Amino acid sequence: MIRHLVLFKLNEGVERDDPRVKEGEAAFRALGGRIEELAFWELGWNISERPVAYDFAINSAVEDADALKRYLEHPAHQAGVTLWREFATWVVADYEF
Repeated sequence: MIRHLVLFKLNEGVERDDPRVKEGEAAFRALGGRIEELAFWELGWNISERPVAYDFAINSAVEDADALKRYLEHPAHQAGVTLWREFATWVVADYEF
């Protein structure tokens, strides 16, 4: 299995209640039931007030590297990525477990 972690940081001046953010969150929430490669899917907003904390996180798992590639290339995933590019940056970690 491969864990796929993504941490998002909203751009300066962008808040959670921004309509673009709400649309982006909804797009990613829908992926869990939509992309068969996802063996595990959860996401949520950060509750920490530490300055180093990111704002939003996705924690997912797929069976193998091929499944990860199919997930990353899936049109629904790409549509969500396109939305998030407008208002956030992110870091990714993929590791076997």
